[in-house]
Amino acid sequence: MAGSSSSSFDWERYARQMRYAPFGPEGQRRLVASRVLICGCGALGNMLAQLLVRAGVGKVRIVDRDFVDLTNIHRQLLFDEQDAAQGLPKAIAAAEKLRRINSQSLIEPIVADINPVSILDFCEGVDCIVDGTDNFETRFLINEAAVRLGIPWVYGGCLGAEGQTMAILPGKTGCLRCLLPSCPPAGTLPTCETAGILPPVVGVIASLEAMEAMKILSGHPEAASPYLTVVELWEGRIRQIDVRHLREQVDCPTCDRGEFPWLSGREGTHSAVLCGRNTVQLIHPGVQVSLEQLAERLEAVGQVQHTPYFVRLEVEGYQLTVFPDGRTLVHGTSDISSAKTLCAKYIGL
Repeated sequence: MAGSSSSSFDWERYARQMRYAPFGPEGQRRLVASRVLICGCGALGNMLAQLLVRAGVGKVRIVDRDFVDLTNIHRQLLFDEQDAAQGLPKAIAAAEKLRRINSQSLIEPIVADINPVSILDFCEGVDCIVDGTDNFETRFLINEAAVRLGIPWVYGGCLGAEGQTMAILPGKTGCLRCLLPSCPPAGTLPTCETAGILPPVVGVIASLEAMEAMKILSGHPEAASPYLTVVELWEGRIRQIDVRHLREQVDCPTCDRGEFPWLSGREGTHSAVLCGRNTVQLIHPGVQVSLEQLAERLEAVGQVQHTPYFVRLEVEGYQLTVFPDGRTLVHGTSDISSAKTLCAKYIGL
């Protein structure tokens, strides 16, 4: 088994979930032998990692480029004030806690950016991918990698008091691009920084995602939900959209035509460190940004300068300058991963 020899493996700790008849001992054995990739270790990733490790998934690979901050703690339940004070990478801090939760699971933390060059390596050997990311660019990249490699994955996202999730089985169900023909225009969607987020919705969506992953990993992909589930907790509404025939209803470039523009790098962010300026330039091909709408959204989070040519945000000691074509200059760092994190956090790019 992943974290222990079979002779010393403690099956009793999973007795309660093995007593659930559709899952049973065989489901648990499959779960213990399974490997999962968690993309992102923020709010959703924290909860997903806990649920899957506690359930007994044999190997959990966690990939995240960010570091723990005090503002994370209200919704990222694996972290505490000491993690924030030490500025630990999220993947490392999470792994330390998860190993104390279940020493029988093998935890592999990776502090890195998920991009077209790295994602196929991160997917190597895994049986399922779960979405703990905070932006659609990365989700479209995950979707293409999953479809190309034939790996099931579970999409999920949260904002404010609302969240949504959907299980995707390549070759059997529709994919994310069947649902969304194009990545939402960068800079047009609110982020957790601009719209806020309430912790309970994270728990609900992560639980739904983890349940779908457990069905897949335990050998029951046929039980995966055929719905896109949307939850709005402030008003207490749950809505489900039947996506069983989604793939048949669209001509999907990814599923049907095998086109992978995000994996090839034709779509997505391109980055460069500007020499001598402590600035990272991020380029988003094909993007158009409404500067007026962006400026309006950012007024609540920092000092904003709005001109006909750019929007500039000063926050956390950094300066982010966004142009109509989505090009963004992040001044105050020469680290590309940090720049991407700031851009996703505040601009939504």
